[in-house]
Amino acid sequence: MDHMNHAEPYDDTYLKDILSSVKTIAMVGASPDKTKFSYGVLRVLHESGYDMIPINPRPGLEEIRGLKVYPSLEAIDRPVDMVEVFRKSEELPAIARQAVAIGAKVLWAQIGVYNEDAARIAESAGIKVVMNRCPKIELFRPFWKPKLNLGI
Repeated sequence: MDHMNHAEPYDDTYLKDILSSVKTIAMVGASPDKTKFSYGVLRVLHESGYDMIPINPRPGLEEIRGLKVYPSLEAIDRPVDMVEVFRKSEELPAIARQAVAIGAKVLWAQIGVYNEDAARIAESAGIKVVMNRCPKIELFRPFWKPKLNLGI
């Protein structure tokens, strides 16, 4: 698979194909704190019908929004389509390796999370990569983006 230039804007169809094809999303860095951006993204993706798997190694944290929390990607007991990352950019390569290990199809790094080495690790294993983007924003983009080819 080609290595994409992730500094360039992503093609709309690339993002749309990812968001319309994935079902199960593991969120690394999910937080039980309702004021955190990651909580809001988890909520919206969950309400949009995705099977969300929060990942947080904090001892004693068993669920977020009624969803079972797993301490790591490796601990998940079912297939994962997409790994969504709310961690520091320097943590992304290790997470990319874990995403490869569990057979994920997509590695999606949140706004502000960007690491070329991580992209190469994932893409070399055939995983699609999105970095420095928010799936919540992309998910709702079609509703406000002018659809020039469609009648009202």
